[in-house]
Amino acid sequence: MIRFDVLSVFPEMLHSPLDYSLLKKAREKGLIEVGLYDIRDWAEDKHNMTDDAPYGGGCGMVMKVEPVERALKSLKRADIQPLVILMTPQGETFNQKIAIELVQQKHLILICGRYEGVDERIREHLTDREISIGDYILTGGELSALVVIDAVARLIPGVLGNAASVQTESFSQGLLECPQYTRPAEYKGWCVPEVLVSGNHARIERWQRIEALRRTWQRRPDLLEKSELTKQDMADLEKIKLGLI
Repeated sequence: MIRFDVLSVFPEMLHSPLDYSLLKKAREKGLIEVGLYDIRDWAEDKHNMTDDAPYGGGCGMVMKVEPVERALKSLKRADIQPLVILMTPQGETFNQKIAIELVQQKHLILICGRYEGVDERIREHLTDREISIGDYILTGGELSALVVIDAVARLIPGVLGNAASVQTESFSQGLLECPQYTRPAEYKGWCVPEVLVSGNHARIERWQRIEALRRTWQRRPDLLEKSELTKQDMADLEKIKLGLI
């Protein structure tokens, strides 16, 4: 079981997505726990301020260090050391490898940035890891936190109905997933590849591997440089590039 705690100035944004589909079922089964917290609850001035103007001037406001530090002290448990993650465009780009690393943790605390960013002392002294979900800017880190929760939670045994699907989907083995089909076998003249309805499991597995290589080469060739390819994969990839298969 993993505990996710999210610190935000707009925690209401996260309620609805957590109440549907697999995340809701995972919470009901006790496979994950999610706590949503308003950083304003740890502000001590009469206006519950969590941001202030930046030193040195500039537009926008910066999230203050004191409320965040108090919140973290309140949420940290004596029995489990949490991993504190700052959701920020300046962090390492989130991917399946990172999701697999995070699922090994028991307690994740996600800090959602807002406004023009956070006081650098949050980054330097209160955060264990910084994560971004892509090279673009959102209005805040709430949606990014949901992406991380969803990607990590589905890796927990029992969350998905078919655990084997985790092993075959895109990025799990370094390649994009092969094309998928379902019934009917023919629709408007659009036919499922014959091999998939042949019943020959060896041929099907070979086709799936070749098509995963083909799709990765066509759409994300950068992934091939980091994938652990077999000699057969390398030979098939050369044939794919030459149009021989």
